[in-house]
Amino acid sequence: MSAPRNAVADLDGAAGTAPPPALRAPGHVPVAEVVRGGLVEGVHHGSVVVLAADGTVEYQLGDAEAAFYPRSALKPLQAVGLLRAGLPPLDDPALALVAASHSGEERHLATARRILDANGLTEDDLRNVPDLPYGTAEREAWLARGLGPDRLAQNCSGKHAAMLATARARGWPLAGYLDPDHPLQRQLAATVEELTGQGIAQVTVDGCGAPLFAVSLLGLTRAAARLASAAPDTAAGRVAGAMRHHPEMVSGRDRDVAHLVRAVPGLLAKDGFEGVQIAALPDGRAVGVKIADGADRARMPVTAAALAHCGIDPEVLAPFATRPVLGGGSAVGAVQPVAALRNDRLLPRSPAA
Repeated sequence: MSAPRNAVADLDGAAGTAPPPALRAPGHVPVAEVVRGGLVEGVHHGSVVVLAADGTVEYQLGDAEAAFYPRSALKPLQAVGLLRAGLPPLDDPALALVAASHSGEERHLATARRILDANGLTEDDLRNVPDLPYGTAEREAWLARGLGPDRLAQNCSGKHAAMLATARARGWPLAGYLDPDHPLQRQLAATVEELTGQGIAQVTVDGCGAPLFAVSLLGLTRAAARLASAAPDTAAGRVAGAMRHHPEMVSGRDRDVAHLVRAVPGLLAKDGFEGVQIAALPDGRAVGVKIADGADRARMPVTAAALAHCGIDPEVLAPFATRPVLGGGSAVGAVQPVAALRNDRLLPRSPAA
């Protein structure tokens, strides 16, 4: 599939975009190491970019300019596009769910159902792939009830409910709402291009069935900065505010992203499958992380190290800076950022490592 091209029609404050990022294998480098008993037994490669408040690159490790798929880290941008395209009014918890990869808690399912009901839609209208809840506890409870894969329980159901609600409000067909040539998806592609400041390099299908747009890590991080620093009365500012105030709706009560947002005042953060993370502050400082092998265990330690380069208090970041490596049920090491990224002045090495 080719990317939609007339990228900036019908957008408030739209501007032209740069060419798409190069379609090449990213030049990832070591970003995290797995240390057991004082020896490095594994290494995760990836890329990291840190932006200063003025949008310049403050720090970079690896390749931030090749095209890649941000997966669910694109959802905040898509939520902005849905508001601009005519998404009917939602309260902040519901708007946060539109940008969510939710755990499948009852409040998540109830909110997605509420979006559908308010717009004369049903679960049968959803075309996301049926799945079990994403959260471990929620999935176990779901299976204990004898339930199977379900569209509402799938972690993208809030986004899909909002897509349907927007299509209905605009008089666009509900059938085919996931087709990249559907007017809804063309609007969302336009928003992604505007916020990243670059053309879409490639379009494919995400795990949930929605179109997935390839941009660069640098472009994605710039988009996160634009959302985080947007005026509250804009579509971007509304999405950012909803995500900040309701991080458990964006993820779940036990998820590391929600804990990070609660720990760092004003932070906007969103994770994505295959080891993607963005985080941004209201003054425009922002970080973007991609773990090349998709390892989730490396995502948050690398993100914490990147945020330390933004000047976040190391004590605040300490709970996120490492993941324990267990031996016999006890910590005998850690997953931690490589020395080049960690910078011991900013984020000390874990004593267990």
